[in-house]
Amino acid sequence: MDHLSELAAFVATATPASDVLGKTALILADSIGAIVGGAAEPEVAALTERQCAGVPGIAQVIGTARTAAPQTAAFLNGTAGTTLEMDEGNQFCKGHPGMHVIPAVLAAAAGRDLPGAALLSAIAVGYEAAARVGIATALRPSMHPHGTWGAIGAVAGVMRLGGAEAGAIRNAMNMAANLGLSTSRRTMLEGGTVRNTFAGVSNQMGLLAADLAASGYSGDSDGVGHVFGKVVSDSFEPAALTDALGSRWEVMRNYFKMHSCCRYNHATLDALAAIRTGNPDLRAEDVDRVTVETYNLAVELADPAPKNVLAAKFSVPFAVATVLVHGSSGVESFASGTVSEPATRALAARVEVREDPSMSAQLPDKRPARVTVTLKDGRRLTAATQTNRGDWADPYPPEDIHAKYLSLTQRLWSRGLAEDVWARCHALAQTGDAGPFLKAMAT
Repeated sequence: MDHLSELAAFVATATPASDVLGKTALILADSIGAIVGGAAEPEVAALTERQCAGVPGIAQVIGTARTAAPQTAAFLNGTAGTTLEMDEGNQFCKGHPGMHVIPAVLAAAAGRDLPGAALLSAIAVGYEAAARVGIATALRPSMHPHGTWGAIGAVAGVMRLGGAEAGAIRNAMNMAANLGLSTSRRTMLEGGTVRNTFAGVSNQMGLLAADLAASGYSGDSDGVGHVFGKVVSDSFEPAALTDALGSRWEVMRNYFKMHSCCRYNHATLDALAAIRTGNPDLRAEDVDRVTVETYNLAVELADPAPKNVLAAKFSVPFAVATVLVHGSSGVESFASGTVSEPATRALAARVEVREDPSMSAQLPDKRPARVTVTLKDGRRLTAATQTNRGDWADPYPPEDIHAKYLSLTQRLWSRGLAEDVWARCHALAQTGDAGPFLKAMAT
């Protein structure tokens, strides 16, 4: 049995332990928060209106009263979930498996009679498949990882939900590998908001691949290895698909986000937070300049004058400046009005970002940064971090994730509805019917 076949067999038959199901429920709840929060954004609402006009369906467009066909709902929910840059991720696959899998699985579950544990298990194995393909490949540097290997995880989760056998899952994963996007990394740096749809498309394509498999279509014999070893990358390690499979679950190595911006900003913002904690009277107007030393991937995010919100979320100088000006790294500090603020832009222009090769060498296990704030009176304030808060080595407590979830969901939901969905999500592993949980998200 080759590595892909072994992974497909795992997707079909694995029984996640209670701790894995518990962590998957937390990832699901966090992702729902990101989806609802993102659905409040004007362009997401406009896209939902266009996509759903006159075309009702059985799947919930989360955060709205709309329903749509499963592929449409999965696309819209995946798009909403990436818009605020608050969705969880996995540093080892350099991407966001949860948001590439959860919308597809939820859409496929609509109208079905299934236990809550089955829903969580489908998400967990889909996450595993997506993350392991991401770990196995080194995408071309010009590509954005969103929308690439995510469709493989989406179809894996959907096929597991439907009780498919390993051979059918392997075929569907090979087809899904051919349905990925040719994504441009420049979109995130330049503020090309089409980037926010990439995860949505992967969810949509995962459902399409499942339909293709059920209809008798087939892929190439090793579509996963060929696409991710020859087409979008020249490097693919098949053994990574099965390394410690079953004993090391990737949901257990995920990270959660509190800063509303690209993960590559987070080490810098964590170090800046330490400076602000030690100097509670620090004011933006007292800052002469800021120097950030960090790893190479973060150094790429060096534009001090981003043109829109998305570009601002992928700018270390802007992130530093907006936190110093507004005292927060939450959604409100990366809103459209902050991007053009004279004080924030002036401070961002005085933030220097440079690579420390010794920090780059610590990837992917660590994400270091050192921040030095030089004040106008000549004093220098310095702090450093080796990893990002919220990852597997330094996790946020569940109450922090709950608070984040409430802050995002209450952009569209009442507190009561948000709390009800949170509770139902965390009870899924012991719930005989997932239907009430899915129905609770209808507003």
